[in-house]
Amino acid sequence: MAGIPASCNASAKAEKTSGAVPTVTVRSVLNQLGLDRAAIVGHDIGTMVAYAYAARYRGRTEKLVVMDAPVPGIPPWDEIVRSPLLWQFDFGGPDMERLVSGRERIYLDRFWNEFAGDPSKIDEATREHYAKLYALPGAMHSAFAQFRSIRQDAQDNMVSMGTKLAVPVLAVGGQKSFGSNEAIVMRNAAVNVTEVVISNSGHWLMEEEPAATIAAVRAFLTSK
Repeated sequence: MAGIPASCNASAKAEKTSGAVPTVTVRSVLNQLGLDRAAIVGHDIGTMVAYAYAARYRGRTEKLVVMDAPVPGIPPWDEIVRSPLLWQFDFGGPDMERLVSGRERIYLDRFWNEFAGDPSKIDEATREHYAKLYALPGAMHSAFAQFRSIRQDAQDNMVSMGTKLAVPVLAVGGQKSFGSNEAIVMRNAAVNVTEVVISNSGHWLMEEEPAATIAAVRAFLTSK
């Protein structure tokens, strides 16, 4: 899914959000922290950013964790992007902004309800919190711009895929969402991929099955 800042690790205020920009931002933060190498973890659009980072900074990435999202341009991207569930990738522009204005909660509920294995796991406080954020001036404009950058990301990633990642990769999918497809995608982009499918979860892994998700990521990051 996309555009929900709780999980996508991308700012609703970022006007330009193609993969290259967030990766440089992540690298800048790590430089400020004095960290030359790091394990990178991403969920949702954060998965797209995490892969782009690992591909750009191969010598500075120790491990990569990607969770329940496709990676633009990485097969079977062409089949995945045809899913009617992903109509939001091409939803945007001034008229779409007018349609959603004042109805941000309706727009966001669609993601939580259709992408969750159990929509009740996304509580009312969470829904209200992000609906208010996306109602701020310019926020939905930026969210739509984020989706429009995906086509360029696909082109960039097809180039990066020419040299597969050598670092260990954990591909996590929700049983009721992306499932084993996460590992299928990453095996086209990396040589050392571990697959985990989180039972009873849809797309919102940390809201639906946080304990199992954290355990899987922690076990991978601490393994030799």
